[in-house]
Amino acid sequence: MKLILDFFPILLFFGAFKLYDIYTATGVLMAATVVQMSIIWFTERRLQPMQKATLVLILLFGSLTLVLHDDRFIKWKPTVLYGAMAIALAVALWGFKKNFLKMLLGGQLELPTPVWGKLNVAWIAYCLFMAVLNGYVAAYFTTEAWVDFKLWGYVFPIVFLIAQGLYISPHLKSDKPAA
Repeated sequence: MKLILDFFPILLFFGAFKLYDIYTATGVLMAATVVQMSIIWFTERRLQPMQKATLVLILLFGSLTLVLHDDRFIKWKPTVLYGAMAIALAVALWGFKKNFLKMLLGGQLELPTPVWGKLNVAWIAYCLFMAVLNGYVAAYFTTEAWVDFKLWGYVFPIVFLIAQGLYISPHLKSDKPAA
């Protein structure tokens, strides 16, 4: 169910684009994201900071796209989001000596400090990669190619999350007592 909820807005965006145009798809994306975040809020009684940022940026860049009738805004939204995430993680880690990932997920995952550090750096690199990749596709390809990239480009986060899971799995503390 969570997987369907996660992909719900992008699938509706893709369908609306294929049936209509980028402006209809943008409106659908905005509405679907509001519905998605409402469901998350009603089930969990809170939104993660990333979810809040995503909602705000989709509504902001979507509104600019619709009001100014300029698709560049919605196309550059992922670059802004990924870039901001990379900067926030880097500033927290190297500027304030705080591991934002550990602060967010430390209550759910018990990992050694060096593993948290490597995960944080991996997330910074991943966010920079995705920001640059989306920016490149947004700047040099057609809107239709960018929309296709948005759908099929979900392979990147899936591969990243699987690799991350494989990396942390040996470091997770076991609940079983030692023999």
